[in-house]
Amino acid sequence: MKKIISPLMFAMSLAVAGSALAQTAPAAPESTLSFNVGAVSEYRYRGLSQSRLDPALQGGADYADKSGAYIGVWGSSIKWIKDAGGKAQTEVDIYGGYKFTVGDIGYDLGFLRYEYSGNALGSVTGLANANTNELYGAVTVGPTTVKYSRSTGNLFGTVGSKGSTYLDFSATFDLGDGYSFVPHLGYQNVKGSSSSLLTYMDYSLTLGKDLGNGLSVTAALIGTDAKTDAYYYTPSPSAAHKQLGKAGLVVGLKYAF
Repeated sequence: MKKIISPLMFAMSLAVAGSALAQTAPAAPESTLSFNVGAVSEYRYRGLSQSRLDPALQGGADYADKSGAYIGVWGSSIKWIKDAGGKAQTEVDIYGGYKFTVGDIGYDLGFLRYEYSGNALGSVTGLANANTNELYGAVTVGPTTVKYSRSTGNLFGTVGSKGSTYLDFSATFDLGDGYSFVPHLGYQNVKGSSSSLLTYMDYSLTLGKDLGNGLSVTAALIGTDAKTDAYYYTPSPSAAHKQLGKAGLVVGLKYAF
C-alpha cells in the first residue's frame, strides 16, 4: 500500500520559446516516463507497518501524458499477509487517473488497485481476499493537499468492509537547499462489524533531502492511535504482541531516473 502521497506527483515541463515579435510564452506540456527504486528501514502505509517493522525494497514506474492523464505501477516487499496466515510477500499497486487545474486549484481523480498475487488470505477463517480497489480524489491549494479514498470492495482482507474510506491531509514545504518538509494527518474509517476496533488515525512528519542526480533521502516520524489488539504481529507463540502502528522513525533512500 503505498501512500500516492509521495510517491507519485505529475510533472509538467515548461520551456521558453522566442516568437517573431521577440515575445516569450510557455511551451506545451510534455509527456514523461520515469522510474524509481529504493529501500526503507520499514514500509509504513497509512501509519501501519506492512513489513513487520523490518526493512523493505521498493520500486515503480510512472507515465504522465501531456493531457493530464497518468498511469503507474509500484511494488514493495511485505510481511503482513504471511503473518496473517496468507502467502503473498509482495504488494503491487496499479493506478491511473487524470490531473488538471482550474485557476490556482489542482485536482486529481483516479483508481488504485492493490494486488497481492496468490495471497490466499480468503482461506483464513474470518478474512477475505487481500486484493483491494479504491477510487480517490484530491484537491491541492498552494502547498496543501486533501485526498479522499473509498474502497469498492473489502479493504485489505477485512470481511464486510466495502465502502471503507481514508481521508488524508498533507502539505509540502520547500525549505531551500534541496530540503522539504511534509506534515501529514490521516483518518482510516473501516466499515463493518469491526469498525470500532479497526478505525484509527495516523500522522507523520517527513524531512526530505534531494541529493541530486535523481537520488534523495527521507526521514519520517510516523505513528497512529491504532489499537494493539487490531494491528499487531506475534514474533512467536509465547511472545507478546508487537504493535504495527506504534510511533517510530523510518528512513528511506530512493533513486529516480
